[in-house]
Amino acid sequence: MKKEKAKKEKKVKGFLADFKAFISRGNAVDLAVGVVIGGAFGAIVNALVNILLNLCMWGVPGGLAGLVTILPAASPSQIPPEGYKQVYTVGEFMNLQVTEQALYTKHGGKYIYSGCSVLDWGALINAVITFLIIAIVLFTVIKVIGYFNRLKEEAKAKAKEEYYEKHPEERPAPVEAGAPEPTETELLAEIRDLLKKEKEK
Repeated sequence: MKKEKAKKEKKVKGFLADFKAFISRGNAVDLAVGVVIGGAFGAIVNALVNILLNLCMWGVPGGLAGLVTILPAASPSQIPPEGYKQVYTVGEFMNLQVTEQALYTKHGGKYIYSGCSVLDWGALINAVITFLIIAIVLFTVIKVIGYFNRLKEEAKAKAKEEYYEKHPEERPAPVEAGAPEPTETELLAEIRDLLKKEKEK
C-alpha cells in the first residue's frame, strides 16, 4: 500500500516538474507549437475559462470585474465634474441622464468615473487563469502526442525484431566497440554478394 502511494506521489511530482519545465521554456520551437495548437484549441479554452470565471463570480460581489482599486487623482481631469460622484451604484446610475452615464465605466456592480485611474485586479486574475489553462492544455496535448509517438516507435521496433527472427540472415551484424569501420571496398563487396543472392532467388 505504501509502495503504491509513493509511486503515485512520484508520478504527480514528475508531472508537476515536467509542467513547470514546459511553461518556463523559451525556445522558438515550443513557442511555434504553442501558437499553432493554442489557435486550434482557442474556442475550447475560452469556453472553459468563461465557465471558471462564472463560477468565481458566484463568490465575489460584482464578479471579478468588481475587483478594482481606484487610485487618488493625479490631475484635474481625473476628478469628476462638480455635482458628480466618483463611484455610483447601479441604482444611482440608472437615475442619471444618458449624457451623464457616458462619463462612467462599469466595473462589476459599480460605475466608476472614466477619468479615474483604476487598477483592474479582475483583468489580471482573468489573464493568469487563461494562461494557466492554455499552458496545461498544450502541455497535456504534447504529452499525449509524445506518448502515441513512443507507442508507434515501440511497435516499429517490435515488428522489426519479429522480421529479423524470421529472417536472421538479414539482421545487420552488431557493431563491435572499437572495431574499425568497413572500407568502401568491403561495402561494395557486401552489396555485390547481396545482389548475387537476390539473383539466385
